Amino acid sequence: MPDPRLLLEENPGKRMLLLGNEAIVRAILEAGISVVTTYPGTPASEIGDSMSAIAKEAGVYMEYSTNEMVAVEVAAGAANCGVRALSAMKHVGLNVAADMVMTLAYTGVRGGYVIVTADDPECFSSQNEQDNRFYALLSSLPCMEPSNPQEAKDMVISAVEISEKLELPVLLRTTTRVNHVRGPVTYGRLAKATEKGKFTREVARLVMVPAYSRPAHTVLLKKLEKAADISEKSPYNVVTKKERSSEYGVISSGAAYNYAVEAARLLGLKASVLKLGMTHPLPKKKIAKFLKENSKIIIVEELEPYLEMQIKAIAKDHAPNVQIYGKTGKQYFPRDGELSVKTVLMGLSSIAGKASPIDFSKIAKKYSDMVKELPRRPPILCAGCPHRASFYVIRRAGGDKTIYATDIGCYALGIAPPLKVGDLLVCMGASIGAAQGISKALQEAAIAIIGDSTFFHAGIPGLINAVYNNHKAVVIVLDNLTTAMTGHQPHPGTGVAGMRHQTERVFIEKVARGCGVEYVKVLDPFKIKKAEKALREALQRNGPSVIVFRSPCTLMVARERRRKGIAIRPYRITDACKNCMACVRTLGCPALTVEDGKVHISDILCSACGLCASVCPYHAIEGEASA
Repeated sequence: MPDPRLLLEENPGKRMLLLGNEAIVRAILEAGISVVTTYPGTPASEIGDSMSAIAKEAGVYMEYSTNEMVAVEVAAGAANCGVRALSAMKHVGLNVAADMVMTLAYTGVRGGYVIVTADDPECFSSQNEQDNRFYALLSSLPCMEPSNPQEAKDMVISAVEISEKLELPVLLRTTTRVNHVRGPVTYGRLAKATEKGKFTREVARLVMVPAYSRPAHTVLLKKLEKAADISEKSPYNVVTKKERSSEYGVISSGAAYNYAVEAARLLGLKASVLKLGMTHPLPKKKIAKFLKENSKIIIVEELEPYLEMQIKAIAKDHAPNVQIYGKTGKQYFPRDGELSVKTVLMGLSSIAGKASPIDFSKIAKKYSDMVKELPRRPPILCAGCPHRASFYVIRRAGGDKTIYATDIGCYALGIAPPLKVGDLLVCMGASIGAAQGISKALQEAAIAIIGDSTFFHAGIPGLINAVYNNHKAVVIVLDNLTTAMTGHQPHPGTGVAGMRHQTERVFIEKVARGCGVEYVKVLDPFKIKKAEKALREALQRNGPSVIVFRSPCTLMVARERRRKGIAIRPYRITDACKNCMACVRTLGCPALTVEDGKVHISDILCSACGLCASVCPYHAIEGEASA
């Protein structure tokens, strides 16, 4: 959608082609949700971005919270004042918020509250493939799973209503193919957001000391029983296809349902289909009835055998002789990676003993032949990215001996040659603590590399730990003044908030000094000699130190130049070039190319950062500033 304001149209019945994430934003407006919080993370980022663009006009409060835990805390506080709220995050974000979510299930909420958790099968933009449906089991919270944008919109509205009926948060588990697919969505009526809530003191319910939390657990279990009744009657738990003479029954949910239906059609498999949209608690009676009607059950789901595990338990009590095919025992469908029509079709073929109507080996060979001539396009830092300059400095100062703990962000691409900076990467903020452990074990300085948004998200506790325990670690914060990896969202260091107004800017260096770090330097990474000198000094110190490499994201700079009509004058190779390839071998900038054994600079890609000129031993690269 080119203009998010189209989501504001009061036009019930109108059909729009929306991303799943945009459909969720439309649902926010139709459900009368007043407070929206998020920390950006793919595949959920567009929920916050679209909401931010229209929040003021819609009368909805929206914020980019410092992390997912804070996002849930803010939204839950509002929901306990009776206003409707929604928090959006990627799947690993729920790990960060889990401490709050687990006990929030005990306190419950007064206004409807939906937590969107966007899973990422195949790790398209994530460090793991965890299946967050298990958080529903762990927390005893209801969970819903849409399979397309229309359902994503409808389920948010239903989830709000269920939340208020049960006085519980409701999880909405999406996956990449739901968040990022574009499909037709029918608009409903817009609802007015609540302008002001009311807090009613109820200490026994809302203050979770042991005396109150024990009975609260009992209350939660009773609410879960009510949720089970809702699940039995839910229009999202429905038999979408009924075959009287079929021996097969297919049970599926979410995006996997689309693959299952298409694969069964291609195979000509005569099967009844039970679609589950509310996947916690499951509709046990409805499932038991379906099991009794079909002698063989095929369960198609992403990622873990979440449904299979529970359906087998139901089968034991209600249909012990039914055969169940899925991911456990003989594995017909993979537990890792994203499903597709191909993987589901191959599984169904194996189960039914029918040959696949599609010869995938021929398709694979044709694809292999087609891509053989195409150039490889590995992920790479943009031309002119300040992180490349930072990594060049880091390698010069730290060398091969120093261990580099890196973090989640664009700068994770620093692991690729020729920069090769990054020896350990786990999760948001882990670089700082990990570097301390490495330093202690090796008894020498280690370097932690973390981005500006990630520093605010999860880096500060680790930094305090470094001061408290006097670890010999250098924390390098790569500050490009935005949350670049997920689409240039603001963070506390930008001075801009989710409602798009100016706010107090939080400076990383002030935070570091406030934490007790004595050696703090703010440097331009493109000023190589000065930056390298400061980093070498930091590496010699006995305690912790912080280096902030501050330079704006090159994409933001280019965008601002275009807005002002300022031409970018690319650098050029002069006749002094000896084709030593030092610039190419050292930097790996995509603007530097080699043609017929000679180095060239792409006029299209060059951002005129000048880094290549700084590393050329023959001073054979010139730009407007150096000419």
